[in-house]
Amino acid sequence: MNATTGKPPILLVHGAWGGAWVWRRVFAPLRAAGHEVHAVTLTGDGERAHLRRADIGLGTHVADVLGLVEAEELDDFVLVGHSYGGMVITAAADRLLARPAGAGGRPRSLVYVDAMVPLPGESWSSTHAPEVQAQRLATAAAHDHALLPPDAGVFGLDAADSGWLQRRHVPHPFGMYREPVDYDAGRWARLPRWFIDCTEPAFPTIAAMRVRVREQPGWQVREMKAGHFPMVSRPQEFAALLLEVASARRA
Repeated sequence: MNATTGKPPILLVHGAWGGAWVWRRVFAPLRAAGHEVHAVTLTGDGERAHLRRADIGLGTHVADVLGLVEAEELDDFVLVGHSYGGMVITAAADRLLARPAGAGGRPRSLVYVDAMVPLPGESWSSTHAPEVQAQRLATAAAHDHALLPPDAGVFGLDAADSGWLQRRHVPHPFGMYREPVDYDAGRWARLPRWFIDCTEPAFPTIAAMRVRVREQPGWQVREMKAGHFPMVSRPQEFAALLLEVASARRA
């Protein structure tokens, strides 16, 4: 909690091919509202692309998040994950919630931004058809154990924003593609959870998650008329949703 403003910090976790840079347009409105804001760059992505290696897994990216929480002494914070980042925040939240009472470093709520919402034991690949899995495995094997970024035109952005992503996206480490996330579902479910569903256009690989969060109890779902990168295409509207989450009372 920010000692000056009394408002919770916000920790942002990007998706595949990205970096902390993808949140750039929402930093100012969130900070202007009195929030301490942090964005992690996962190992092998963004400005840390030079660290990419074959043995990077989900655990590596969870450690990136936990390391930032420790370094910045965060507690009672809003943990936000975009796309693949939903896998990361699920596992990271479980690790943080397992700490002894009073140890600090605990999230107050989770926000999944058009993101993966895994069940215990699922991996990133679990909801993909066998032919999609085979194609991705073959592509990664041919490109130094990395998943190449798609043409940014698939994300429903205008030409300028699409070009911005295309220039900055980098191959994403592939070691976690079939790595399951194991977590205590009961402990995780006690956290307030929000899902921001980006509907125009709806990104196809998130379709199963849209159904899941409407079937599971305990979710607050908010729809945005935006593509898969609302922090890029609709930053003010997206920031307003995060501020709504941050201002919500804890259960």
